[in-house]
Amino acid sequence: MAAAEAQYDLLVIGGGSGGLACSKRAASHGKKVAVCDFVKPSPPGTTWGLGGTCVNVGCIPKKLMHQAALLGEGMTDAESFGWEVAAPKHNWETMVGNVQGHIKSLNFGYRSDLMSNGVKYYNAYATFLDPHTVEAVDKKGKVTKITASEIVICTGGRPRYPDIPGAKELGITSDDVFALKSPPGRTLVVGASYVALECAGFIKGVGYDTTVMMRSIPLRGFDQQMAGLCKTYMQEHGVAFIEGAVPTAVEATPSGAKKVSWKLADGSVGSGEYDTVLFAIGRDVCTSAIGIDKAGVKLSSNGKVPTVNEQTNVPHIYAIGDIIDGEALNPPSATTELTPVAIQAGKLLADRLYAGKSALMDYSMVATTVYTPLEYGAVGLPEEEAIKLHGEDNIEVYHSYFKPLEWTLPHRGDNVCYAKLICLKPEGERVIGLHVCGPNAGEMTQGFAVAIKAGATKAHFDDTVGIHPTVAEEFTLLATTKRSGDSAEKSGC
Repeated sequence: MAAAEAQYDLLVIGGGSGGLACSKRAASHGKKVAVCDFVKPSPPGTTWGLGGTCVNVGCIPKKLMHQAALLGEGMTDAESFGWEVAAPKHNWETMVGNVQGHIKSLNFGYRSDLMSNGVKYYNAYATFLDPHTVEAVDKKGKVTKITASEIVICTGGRPRYPDIPGAKELGITSDDVFALKSPPGRTLVVGASYVALECAGFIKGVGYDTTVMMRSIPLRGFDQQMAGLCKTYMQEHGVAFIEGAVPTAVEATPSGAKKVSWKLADGSVGSGEYDTVLFAIGRDVCTSAIGIDKAGVKLSSNGKVPTVNEQTNVPHIYAIGDIIDGEALNPPSATTELTPVAIQAGKLLADRLYAGKSALMDYSMVATTVYTPLEYGAVGLPEEEAIKLHGEDNIEVYHSYFKPLEWTLPHRGDNVCYAKLICLKPEGERVIGLHVCGPNAGEMTQGFAVAIKAGATKAHFDDTVGIHPTVAEEFTLLATTKRSGDSAEKSGC
């Protein structure tokens, strides 16, 4: 049977946040647009609908399950505020059912959005035949040959498995954990990325024994002082860590558990039994199986796409989101994988292509938050990178340890929250990095990101009267520098 044929002004390959934003914006400019999106099942068989990683197996379910853990913590604290609360008991199946129900409503909404915006949706896997043409194959084997004047690739990434016996057969990843039909039980999380620590945090937070196996440092690419605070808080709240270790095999046991063997940095070995083994050791971009060589698009050694203003080496082919090689940007950026970045880049690209606009995506000073049990929000440079770029003598770091008022009655640990501003002295102490570990870190950081993007200095923070009593006001009160060596621990209210 001959393939059906279709022609468009713009074809978007990938129905994640960036691709959907780009396609709808292009259609709003009067262009004929199509989106191809297809999810291959994970090794355990998990699949999902339109919307990409963030909606289905990333930001949305992660934040909801983090909230579940926080609610349990809040019920424990409630007794100190006079509430007579029975010992909280968590139902994993109820949580997963409600989370998945919400996700499916979002999937439906995205499909409706495309339809109402006049964008053609193909639930089909697209591979290049030539620089202007793809072959899209749906789950029933129907083939559509699609030609487009411009093509945007935003195929995202998938979690990586270690190359060890039993990993794919017995392990899961973040592609699977949010849809687990039964409780995870004793869980081993392998990895120290933000995905690893966030998953470990909410699994422990809803009541299951959790261990993290990490090869080297936590939260690579983030400020390491802040990463250490996140890790310490997790340890103090019952998450176990096996440090300097790599897994070597996963085996099924007669009892149904998974036996994980590992090797430590000193050469010694160990093993343990777990009900769930979750690998969060990184992600690989989905560029190797879309025939990208037939389009003439060059890739970096890591499989990512080098771009200049989202344009690849092929003038009419563009890339958005996870697949962009952030290290090849000028200046390099680690923010290309963030959902809001992909959305913004997609909209701006469509405006440049079809509306005569010139605004470019700025990948610098992008705020982000790690939803570990002690949340970590950041915008700008980590302290290590600021020193490397500008020199230690040109950097002033103001910092403070503090305790939120809400934590006083439950008698939580003193001075476990932390705030710091990294300032560039030769530029009037312009703030080039803001970092905070504490409750609602994301909500705080978003507001400060506007000021920092606008060039705020330490004096601007000092001149701002804080809202009392809040966590955010700490940034208006910072007076102690690291250079002074004075104690940064706060007393009183």
